[in-house]
Amino acid sequence: MFSTRYLKRNNICGINLARIRNGKRPYISQAKMAERLQLAGFDADRHVIRRIENGKRFVTDIELKIMADVLGISIEALLTVPKED
Repeated sequence: MFSTRYLKRNNICGINLARIRNGKRPYISQAKMAERLQLAGFDADRHVIRRIENGKRFVTDIELKIMADVLGISIEALLTVPKED
C-alpha cells in the first residue's frame, strides 16, 4: 500500500527547512520565518513552522514555493532527502 509518510514524517522539507533556517546569518527564528511567510501570503505562525519542521504537518506545493522564495533557495533544496548515516 502506498504511504504519504516518509520516515514517520508527513513531509520531507521540514528537516531541510530547520537546517537552512538555522544556518542563515543573521539567524531566522521560527517566529521571524512565520512573519516573512505571512508577508509573502502564507498564513503561518511559529507553531505552523514548528509542526512543519517536526514533520507533523503536510506541506502543499504552494507553501513549499513560498518557503523557498522567502529563504532565497530552490524548491529542490527543501526537497532533498537527507542521507542516512
